[in-house]
Amino acid sequence: MPLIPYALTRPFLFGLDPEQAHELTLGSIARLQNTPAQLLWCGERVSDPVTVAGLRFPNRVGLAAGLDKNGRCIDGLGAMGFGFIEVGTVTPKGQPGNDKPRMFRLPEARALINRLGFNNEGLQSFITNVKQAHSFRRAGGILGLNIGKNAATPIENAADDYLLGLEGVHPHADYITVNISSPNTKNLRALQSDEALDALLGALQARKQQLDSHSGRRVPMFVKIAPDLEEDQVTVIARTLQANGIDGVIATNTTIARDKVQGLAHAGETGGLSGAPVFEASNRVIRLLRAALPAGYPIIGVGGVMSGEDARAKIAAGADLVQIYTGLIYQGPGLVSECAKALARR
Repeated sequence: MPLIPYALTRPFLFGLDPEQAHELTLGSIARLQNTPAQLLWCGERVSDPVTVAGLRFPNRVGLAAGLDKNGRCIDGLGAMGFGFIEVGTVTPKGQPGNDKPRMFRLPEARALINRLGFNNEGLQSFITNVKQAHSFRRAGGILGLNIGKNAATPIENAADDYLLGLEGVHPHADYITVNISSPNTKNLRALQSDEALDALLGALQARKQQLDSHSGRRVPMFVKIAPDLEEDQVTVIARTLQANGIDGVIATNTTIARDKVQGLAHAGETGGLSGAPVFEASNRVIRLLRAALPAGYPIIGVGGVMSGEDARAKIAAGADLVQIYTGLIYQGPGLVSECAKALARR
């Protein structure tokens, strides 16, 4: 249980610009993690072990990529009780992302819109940060590293960036996620199409097998997809994942749809919408994937988890594990153990 209830902290944070609040929070966690001050936000790690993609997860609740893009706060975030943490998206070269303002709250809908655009310090800085994390993994936590392409890299050369990312993170990851579904990098989602996806995953899988062989350690690879997909597109993706030996899928990223937030302040901002409004769209894709994939094929469900019941609904839809992000901003660190306890009682 955190020493300071989030109900006391949230009004202050919500009084700041969203990105300013984000950076202030991460900066504080980075400075105070692995010190006694970590008690301010730490929570119980519920024991509910499960093996997915050959990895033993302490519980089924993880942090989605995007909150800690540079991997600065792995131990501090892990202290909230997560069974697994995913950091990134990292690109080979550092980049500033899109112009500010680029993050917007929609409190009435318990939602965020962001068009950050893979802002990060680049692969070398990311790896340095990841190597400095120790307490979370020592306690059994699982670490996922999420890779993407630089905005300046032409889409036809995207595989080059993903291969650089794969080679850089492979020695340090428990699993690797290939992010092809952010709406904030031009043309990125085109990589979800049949031929483009097959070519990209084929190249990544071939290189990963070489890296696995050289290291003597098999690192599972997941692909993160969008919620804005038709049923036939999901079917093609499911078939392509299997054909290329990909270990699992993360469903889903943020949405470009606005039907759930029409009329609200900031609803017209471009970018990806996350939080409660994407809950059903994410669950729809999870159900489609579960129907299209063989029994036991790993699915991580993410999108709009705001309560323990929401986490249970993700599992009921067909997910094996659950990730949260926007729910953490609205509900606070207590959401982690709430969700983990709800899933342990299933």
